[in-house]
Amino acid sequence: MSRVFNFSAGPAVLPEEVLITARDEMLEYGNSGMSVMEMSHRSKDFEEILFTAENDLRTLMNIPDNYKVLFLQGGGCTQFAMIPMNLMRNRSADYVISGQWSKKAAQEAKIYGEIHEAASSADKNFSYVPDFSNMKITPDADYVYICQNETVHGTTIRTLPDTKGKPLVADISSMFLSEPVDVNKYGIIWGGVQKNVGPAGVTIVIIRDDLIRDDVMPFTPTMMKYKTHADNKSLYNTPPCYNIYICGLVFKWLLKLGGVQAIHKINQKKAKILYDYLDGSKLFHGTVEKKDRSLMNVPFVTGSKELDAEFCSQAEKAGLRNIKGHRSVGGMRASLYNAMPVEGVNALVDFMAGFEEKHKC
Repeated sequence: MSRVFNFSAGPAVLPEEVLITARDEMLEYGNSGMSVMEMSHRSKDFEEILFTAENDLRTLMNIPDNYKVLFLQGGGCTQFAMIPMNLMRNRSADYVISGQWSKKAAQEAKIYGEIHEAASSADKNFSYVPDFSNMKITPDADYVYICQNETVHGTTIRTLPDTKGKPLVADISSMFLSEPVDVNKYGIIWGGVQKNVGPAGVTIVIIRDDLIRDDVMPFTPTMMKYKTHADNKSLYNTPPCYNIYICGLVFKWLLKLGGVQAIHKINQKKAKILYDYLDGSKLFHGTVEKKDRSLMNVPFVTGSKELDAEFCSQAEKAGLRNIKGHRSVGGMRASLYNAMPVEGVNALVDFMAGFEEKHKC
């Protein structure tokens, strides 16, 4: 078996231990006589998989009892609509625009109400996190929305904004379970799992009980109501069973490692290796202000589109896959998610050093 180092921003690398377990259980899960792919979502075997996954996630994130955990379909783009449909009662919300994903969320929310730009870093192509110190919260805003880690631009919000008592809604897709978070500070905290948690097809929504209500927008479809899924423990309809099973294996892998605190230390180590090289390089440089750098997504460039393209091509051949940056930023992007081993980051830095040596002026 020859596996590459996969730096994709998502769908992304999964722990080998998890993949091996999934392989071994592919034909039969436990003593069920069938694969998880074949199971009824109403069966006792799958209910055990689902409820164990939820309990393990609650342990990992220390999720309080007054929050529901929902395993949903539809990805982030569905949440962009589902959030205003369920939370907008005054038809008003404040959005922090710190990158492509918060920008898309705000654009979708405009369909349902008046969206106020509370802060933005668009003036410098989202290369920094906007200043929240003088952020004005709209008096009738139903919630304040952030994307805490912007996957495309590689920034992370470290200090949460003061929302003046308004519920804080956060997309944490690309930092999910990569570092500790205090769930109590959020009204809703959600993420697509295809970056740090599992295969594409599941969105995890952690929502405070008081935000699960009947008085949603009157045209909201049954499937788009959080209450529908909360009342039915994520089993209102057939969920993405196999993908939830994989998420559960990832949760157990993390618990075995020592939990979120342990993986956070590993992630800091990985990011430091790459950022230290970028800070000392004469050819490569990062595109994000140092104070706002993400541990998960590291965009960088050479300053030459031709050299960037050559680097990506040669890296691919060297087994460093999916290193090309997002089209809106260009250059390169290395996603250092939980399952990316330290060896992968070292291999990338060694390759970068060799490339730089060959292209000395």
